[in-house]
Amino acid sequence: MKIYDVLILGAGASGLMCASHLSRKKSVAIIDANSKVAKKLKISGGGKCNITNLYVSEDNYDGNSDFVSCSLSCFSKDDLLNYLDKNGVEPILKKNRYYFCQNSSDEIIDILKKQSRHAELFFDREILSATKKDDVFEVKTTKGSFCTKKLIVATGGKSFKELGASEIGLDIAKSFGVEVKEFTPALVGLTLQKEQFWMKELSGLSCFVAIKVGGKILKEEMLFAHRGISGPAILSASLYWQKGNISIDFLPDNNIFELIANSKKLLSSVIPLPKRLSKAILDALGVEDIECKKITKEARVNLEKIHNYEFAPAGNFGFSKAEVSRGGVLSSELNFATLESLKVKDMYFIGEVVDVTGELGGYNFQWAFSSAVMCARALEDS
Repeated sequence: MKIYDVLILGAGASGLMCASHLSRKKSVAIIDANSKVAKKLKISGGGKCNITNLYVSEDNYDGNSDFVSCSLSCFSKDDLLNYLDKNGVEPILKKNRYYFCQNSSDEIIDILKKQSRHAELFFDREILSATKKDDVFEVKTTKGSFCTKKLIVATGGKSFKELGASEIGLDIAKSFGVEVKEFTPALVGLTLQKEQFWMKELSGLSCFVAIKVGGKILKEEMLFAHRGISGPAILSASLYWQKGNISIDFLPDNNIFELIANSKKLLSSVIPLPKRLSKAILDALGVEDIECKKITKEARVNLEKIHNYEFAPAGNFGFSKAEVSRGGVLSSELNFATLESLKVKDMYFIGEVVDVTGELGGYNFQWAFSSAVMCARALEDS
């Protein structure tokens, strides 16, 4: 049986990027359960792939900050943009923050395919297990076994099951005694307690908010949905929320008392939100929709909560609606500078299978690419 120099499990963003940075002198193979590469990249960002963000730092991630910083320093946002530029792709910047492919996610997928064409690709092979004897790993799949000197686990997380997502990466890690944190849904909508069911009645409306959660303040659009609350602000907030309260400022760019000062209009007319939303918020705060000049001291106390509406979500929408998975192989189990397992020589973990999860906005693809390049460079130096 052929023994490859490097075997990569997973033909997603991290697996392909890693292969693209490996020497053509090495024998490299990539195994994937799907029939095509990068299926998650393909559909992300409405088919245009939010590749990265104008502002990227370890503060945008749930994970060990020193660990994240090592990979981001190795292959930064600027390095990624330069890599794309050299290969003829110039992403466009949206909302002064988000980098997307101009026309289609195929732009970046084609680069990754071209730059990793020296690697042998094996599709439609579900990975079953991995073992190691002496200095050789054997990976069993539904269509035969593969042997390799160095094994890279880039199998992703548990979200998007329809795209072949699974927990095989964690299963492999655990089989070698590598500690993991089980996957949970992240970048996902939040469900509500009965007291917040008024939000469900606003399904389809959205507004710009600031959300406080887990020591973070996240400013973006929030969407009211029939199942609860969603939208960019909530998806990022879900990354840091596990239980307990979150707080929503419905008017982050205004002061409610400056808005109502000396006004003869109704409160709902002064609040710069859709009238239906303004009325619903006032009702939730227990504030009568009266003329601003008639508001009582007690009502002012309640109205101030429009900047700090605090409550505990009931849960989240689950893996079927999650953009990514939180959890994975613990960073404490890996060499920060190479992503090699500290317990298993020549075994590496990259991308979403590692316990690092970014906020919404291109951060998770940046992590996938950064961790992949760090790993590839370590392999080139070994």
